Amino acid sequence: MQARPIPNALLGALLLLALAACSSERDEPEPPADAPAEARAEEKTEGPKLTAEEVSPGVYEVVTPPNTVDPRWLYRRQEQQAQRARTLQVFTDFRFADRRPESGITFRGGVVDDAGKYYKAVHYDHGCGVAVADVDGDGLLDLYLLTQLGRNELWRNLGGGRFEDLTEKAGVGVGDRISVGGSFADADNDGDPDLYVTTVREGNLLFENLGEGRFRDVTEAAGVGYAGHSSGAIFFDYDRDGLVDLFVANVGTYTTDAKGEGDYWVGFEDAFSGHLKPERGEPSRLFRNLGGLRFEDVTEKVGLVDESWSGDASAADLNEDGWPDLYLLNMQGHDQYWENDGGERFVRRSEEVFPRTSWGAMGVKIFDFENDGDLDIYVTDMHSDMAQPMQPKDEYVKNPMPWAADFLVDDGRGVYGNSFHRNEGGGRFVEVSDAVGAENYWPWGLSVGDLNADGFEDAFLASSMSFPWRYSANAVKLNERGRRFVDTEGAHGVEPRPDGRTAVHWFDIDCGAEPEHALCESTGLSAGTLRVSGALGTRSSVILDLDRDGDLDIVTNDFGAEPMLLTSDLTEKKQVHYLEVSLRGKRSNRDGIGALVTVKVGDRTLTRLQDGKSGYLSQSAMPLYVGLDAASQVDEVRVRWPSGTQQVVKGPIEANQTLVIEESDA
Repeated sequence: MQARPIPNALLGALLLLALAACSSERDEPEPPADAPAEARAEEKTEGPKLTAEEVSPGVYEVVTPPNTVDPRWLYRRQEQQAQRARTLQVFTDFRFADRRPESGITFRGGVVDDAGKYYKAVHYDHGCGVAVADVDGDGLLDLYLLTQLGRNELWRNLGGGRFEDLTEKAGVGVGDRISVGGSFADADNDGDPDLYVTTVREGNLLFENLGEGRFRDVTEAAGVGYAGHSSGAIFFDYDRDGLVDLFVANVGTYTTDAKGEGDYWVGFEDAFSGHLKPERGEPSRLFRNLGGLRFEDVTEKVGLVDESWSGDASAADLNEDGWPDLYLLNMQGHDQYWENDGGERFVRRSEEVFPRTSWGAMGVKIFDFENDGDLDIYVTDMHSDMAQPMQPKDEYVKNPMPWAADFLVDDGRGVYGNSFHRNEGGGRFVEVSDAVGAENYWPWGLSVGDLNADGFEDAFLASSMSFPWRYSANAVKLNERGRRFVDTEGAHGVEPRPDGRTAVHWFDIDCGAEPEHALCESTGLSAGTLRVSGALGTRSSVILDLDRDGDLDIVTNDFGAEPMLLTSDLTEKKQVHYLEVSLRGKRSNRDGIGALVTVKVGDRTLTRLQDGKSGYLSQSAMPLYVGLDAASQVDEVRVRWPSGTQQVVKGPIEANQTLVIEESDA
C-alpha cells in the first residue's frame, strides 16, 4: 500500500537552519564578544530570504539555500589553494576536466522523496556507490553506477573517452528496488568479475559474470540474498582457502512499513536516533564461500556479531599475523575492530587497539601513507559534521558536537571528525588526523591513488549534503611526501566544478495541492508549481586510469545528478613513470584480494594493498597503480599472497607497463 509522507516540521526547521547558515558567507566581521545578545542572535540567524521567481505562468523557481548558487567562499578558497600549491615541494601543475558530457554516459541518479521532497534526517541521503571492473575482458575498465530510483547502469568503456550503455545486455539494471552499494570480485575464480548489489529491504543480489559483458542472477542458489538495510559490501578471503568470502554491512532499521512514491520504504521520523533503540539494531553478516557460487552465513559461527550502525568496512592484516582482520565503521558510535583468529573466529579488540575513533564514521581506506611499509587507516566522519552548521573557514577543524552525552554513546572517546590511525608498528596505532591534515567537512567516502605519480598516495574525499543544505566542496588531499595532506582541489580544477555548477533541479511541488509544504509556506505560494533546486553533492568515487594514458582519473557518483568523469592532464604536463601490477592468484583467490605488494625503486619501497576498496559503498576489480616519480624502472616487486606465499619478481622492470604476476606454486 502506498502512503504519501506528510510534509513534516523537520524540513521546515532544516530550511530555517540552512537559511541562517547563509550568513556565514558574508564579508562583514562578527560582532564583538561583548556585543548585546540581541546583536549576536541577529548575526547568527539573519540570512538571505527564500524567494521564488516566476519563470513562466504558474511556474516558480527557488534555490535553497540561496547561497548554493555562486558561493563566494568557494572562489576565495580556490584562489588561496592555487597560491599555496605553487609553494609546495611536490608536483601540483595538473588539472582535471569533466569529460562526462562527451563520453556518451547519460546516467543520472534518482533519489527517494525522503531525501528530497519530504526530506528528513534518515539514511537514504547517504546515496549510492560506483564500482569499476573490466567486465568483458577487453582490457578497458567499465563503470557500474547505482541509484535509488530508476535503474543502475553498466557503461562499457570503448576507449578514447567514449562509453556505451551495456545495462540491458548485461542484465544488471536492478530497477525494481532501491540500490545502495556495488562490489566486483571474482567469486568463482573463473577469471572474470562477478557483481554483488546491496539494496534496502528488497534483498541483495549476486550476479555471475558469463563473459562478453553478460551476467545472470544467481542470488537464490548462492544464499546471499539478505533482505534488510544493507549498505557497503566487501569480498575478502577470511579463511584463506582461495575463495573470496562476503561481508555485508547493515546500517540498522531506519524505515517503517509504509511505502512512498517509487515503492520505497518510508523512513522513521526519528531514524537518526535509531542507535538509541536496541530493537532497531541489525547485525552485519559474513558469508563464507563454499565454492560453486554457494555461500554459508557464518556470522554467529565465527563470533562476528556486530550491531554497529555501519555503512561500510575494510579488511586487511593489521596485526601482521597473516590473517585478514576487519575494520567496521560505525556511523553513530565507536568503530569496531575484529581480529581474525586463524580463520576460525573473530575477536573484538576495538577499544584496546583503537581507543579513539570517529563518532560518525562513513568511509574508510587502508593504505601506506608515508611509505614506511605498514598500513595506516583513514576514516571519514560525516555525521559529526551534522551537529551544527559551520562556516567554511571552520571546515578544517573538528566539530564541537554540542549534543547531549546520552545521544553520543561514546564514553567520551569519540573523534568528532575524520580520523587517521597511523601505524606505529607492533600492532599499535595512534590517531593523528589533525597533525596530518586529514580533516574536511561533510565527507562520505574517500578514494586513494597517486594523483601526481610521485610514489605517495593522495586522496579524493566525496563531500556534500545536497538539498536542503548549502553547497559543500569535494576535497583533493595531496600527500606531501608522507608528512601531511595538503588541500588542493582548487588548484586542480576540481572545485569549483569544471562546469561551474553548484545546484541541480531536485523536485517539483504543486503548491495548490500541498500548500502546507514547508517550501510553499516559506515562499508564500498557495498555488502554482514550485521548481526546487538544491546543492549538487558527490557521495562516492573511484580513482582509476580511465583513459589508459598513464595517469589517474576520478569518477564520481553524484546524488540526484549526473556523475563526473574527472580526467587528469598530468601526462601532458610532465613525464610520468608508473607501474601497474595485476595479480593472478592460484592457491590464493584469483584477484589476489588481500595481497600486499611492495615495489622497490632505488632506496624507496612502495607498499600497496590489493583490497579493491575504491570508495564509499563500492569495491572494484582493477590493477594496482604505483607512481614511480622520476624512476624509469623498478628493481624488484615482492608479493605476499593471501595464501601466505612470498614471491619476488626481480628487475630491472621497465616502467609504464602492466606487470601481470601469477602466483607461484612454491
